[in-house]
Amino acid sequence: MEINSIISKILLILIKIYRRFVSPFMPPTCRFIPTCSDYAEQAIKKYGIKGIFLAIKRILKCHPFHPGGYDPLR
Repeated sequence: MEINSIISKILLILIKIYRRFVSPFMPPTCRFIPTCSDYAEQAIKKYGIKGIFLAIKRILKCHPFHPGGYDPLR
């Protein structure tokens, strides 16, 4: 198993942990559809390591001064 695959699997597990144990205790604040965690999961599954950078770029846009809205993975 190559390192990119291992890192991707670890990150997908961390996203699942976040959704299960962190997200339920926080108010819904994501400005985007799909949510940032959904976007990150899709990006990592589709692009592997490159998907991590796409997810980080998306999360950095998630702030009160960005309008948000529909922003699917391309």
